Amino acid sequence: MRIRRILAAVIATAALAGLGLTGAATATAQNAPSYVTPSECKQGGGTADLADNTCKGGTHNGEKID
Repeated sequence: MRIRRILAAVIATAALAGLGLTGAATATAQNAPSYVTPSECKQGGGTADLADNTCKGGTHNGEKID
């Protein structure tokens, strides 16, 4: 009986650790710089500033143009 409780605690700890690692990977991906194409910039209501390689205005404001 005691072994079952210990085993359950170990499995629960491993599962929670796995969720923590997944959350950290997601947070890193969200903070990565995003790139849009000039046409995506225009579709979002902005204008592509090719001198600065950024999208000005619209939903992609400030994002880099690839």
